[in-house]
Amino acid sequence: MENPKDEKGLHKYRKENPSISDILSTFDRDSPPLFPPEIAAHMNISLAPLALPASLQLPWHRLILRLLMTIVIGLALGTLANPGQAANKPLVTPQELKSLIDRNAVRVLDIREIFQNDGKTPNYAAGHIPGAVAAPYSSIRGPESNPGSMISEAKLSSLLSKWGITPNTHVVIASSGSDGTDFGAAARFYWTLKISGIKKISILEGGLGAWGAMKLPLETSTPSVPASKIQVKFDRQQIVTTQELAKLIQERDAGRRKLLLSDSRPEDYFSGKDRHSSAARGGTLPGAKNLDHEEWFQLNTGKLHPAKQLESIAKSEGLISTNEVISFCNTGHWSATTWFVLSEVLGRPNVRMYPESMIGWAKTRNLMDNESAQQNRLDQLKGTLKK
Repeated sequence: MENPKDEKGLHKYRKENPSISDILSTFDRDSPPLFPPEIAAHMNISLAPLALPASLQLPWHRLILRLLMTIVIGLALGTLANPGQAANKPLVTPQELKSLIDRNAVRVLDIREIFQNDGKTPNYAAGHIPGAVAAPYSSIRGPESNPGSMISEAKLSSLLSKWGITPNTHVVIASSGSDGTDFGAAARFYWTLKISGIKKISILEGGLGAWGAMKLPLETSTPSVPASKIQVKFDRQQIVTTQELAKLIQERDAGRRKLLLSDSRPEDYFSGKDRHSSAARGGTLPGAKNLDHEEWFQLNTGKLHPAKQLESIAKSEGLISTNEVISFCNTGHWSATTWFVLSEVLGRPNVRMYPESMIGWAKTRNLMDNESAQQNRLDQLKGTLKK
């Protein structure tokens, strides 16, 4: 064979011994596609066909090319073949979580309270997902006087450290799965972790109820979890404060901002007929629109509608638009579901949540809509008692 360093020899050498780049760079529109359209779309590659030069008609060249194609397709579609690799999905099924646990690729947070309402019957100790750590929802909530207020960065850092969480840990949040209000706890936990810099977070779809329905294993032992050294810094841009919200409403009313305020509470709270026990006043934010958080769920369950139906609901309520959307409720609980659906499931930008919600707003002298309805109801009650 000619010396490969000689120009003529190099040409012949490359013709008989094509490199990978030689193979993958020889495209011809008249040849059949290299990849089926559905695979090409998933891999985000061109559908331009590949024409093989004459030198590649040799059997061993075709064998190498087939091997390369198999490797590329396998790498691109591997996550589809293995449901356990659902690393960045906002919702994971019990089967997907089981696969993640088997690969030791997840930290499960059991956010049920340690005891049931009677204060005696255990939740976590009676049975939990294998490897899950107890992380009661109440541990990340504010005081009874303002449950939606944020806990400090230092306190949350201590909790996440105890639970063995780092910014790169894939965290799956597991609630009981009983109803929409229970899902709201998982959504608020998710929101708290996200603004704290945790990159991979998921909610177990259907919660512990769905896990049990699949006859998947439970354990009663408490796992030993090495503490992390995480230091939380909140993304303050994602936290709507009362002061900021008052300014945003002024800008909206002056025509300088497109803003939609979505009240996630049941209609009686929105209309001012009812109020939270910790709220100083009843009513809603000025100009808010009401969409009960239960509308996001399949009837009488804690399971969200399919994504297409969620999108249809959001569009019908004007939540898919160029407007900035801020969700709120009484304590930043039900509204966390609205935020989760719009931001995480539907991928809509410019969606934030007002964590202190109406309890925080009602403590101020800021104006409210539908406040008179609540006051009229109180006046009528007082009049009835006087008779």
